[in-house]
Amino acid sequence: MKIEILERDSYYHIYNRGINSTSIFFNDDNNCLFLKQLSKYLTDKISIFAYCLMDNHFHLIIKLNDDEKIVTQAFSNFFNSYVKAVNKQNDRTGSLFEKHFKRIKLNDENYLKQLILYVHLNPKHHLDVNFKEYKFSSYQSSISTKETKIDRDEVLRLFGGLENFVFCHSQKNDLLTEKHTFE
Repeated sequence: MKIEILERDSYYHIYNRGINSTSIFFNDDNNCLFLKQLSKYLTDKISIFAYCLMDNHFHLIIKLNDDEKIVTQAFSNFFNSYVKAVNKQNDRTGSLFEKHFKRIKLNDENYLKQLILYVHLNPKHHLDVNFKEYKFSSYQSSISTKETKIDRDEVLRLFGGLENFVFCHSQKNDLLTEKHTFE
């Protein structure tokens, strides 16, 4: 499988899961470390539009603000630092993630918005928990007024403001709930 080359000023869905679908986050401290290392290695190199960390996978919606080679190396350093720390903490060795992180270039603004919804609603889909209260998603940061690493202004602009952002999430959640009820 050919790996999509990252391009400056382009939007991407970045995701990966644990090797053999095993956990990559063993506790809340791991989730916090992942976000801390993401910020350490990639601040100013990317803009983050959405994220969600699940037990065995993660999703990031980003825009590249720097050269492809710089961002790719920063991602490599980020993932390596996280894996080394988790391996040490859990007395394990070897790969934690599947081979390469997946990346899908997003060329359509509507698709970008749909993916932001998908990422934020992932806790509902995978864990059947309230996405609004899930700690390791960017949803709360997107609706908050507190300082954040999320490009909140751009995300809310995409949705036409905070009110519509919240409405779109609630409407999509209701559709998921309905679908789940009838299955």
